[in-house]
Amino acid sequence: MAIRNLVYDGNKLLLEKSEEIKEITEDIKILANDMLDTMYKYDGLGLAAVQVGSLKRMITYDCSYIEEGAKKKPVVMINPKIVWTSKTRVLVEEGCLSFPDVFKNVERFEKVKVEYIGLDGKKRIKSAKGMEAIVLQHETDHLDGVVFLTRVEENEEKRGKKK
Repeated sequence: MAIRNLVYDGNKLLLEKSEEIKEITEDIKILANDMLDTMYKYDGLGLAAVQVGSLKRMITYDCSYIEEGAKKKPVVMINPKIVWTSKTRVLVEEGCLSFPDVFKNVERFEKVKVEYIGLDGKKRIKSAKGMEAIVLQHETDHLDGVVFLTRVEENEEKRGKKK
């Protein structure tokens, strides 16, 4: 396992759409493990492959360690796709490993369902709420070349129109 270099604000890679993963190779498994190691090293709740310089549709996350003394529960999602969202939205302060020391309020769906493939090649659906739902939306945005600051601007524009 290895800690990979993070891609930071200003790198055009962050604005590119990631490619679907066609097969789970040894390289994909290595990338997944490296992403988890990197995510934990920098105290992230989630990480998209693009954030370590790979335009592959894969994310890792672990919301468990926000809870005091909780065991790690790492999740790897290949080709994740949000297939359902709640009508209810929440405003939450987000940060991003690619934008150190930047925290902004972002409006997200309170609950989501994500279809994805696990490292074992099996298709799964994950229902998530709260922080887990927020992390999943943030990371899947990365796969489409959308950074959280874009969502902040969109929300501010919407609020401006409502006034």
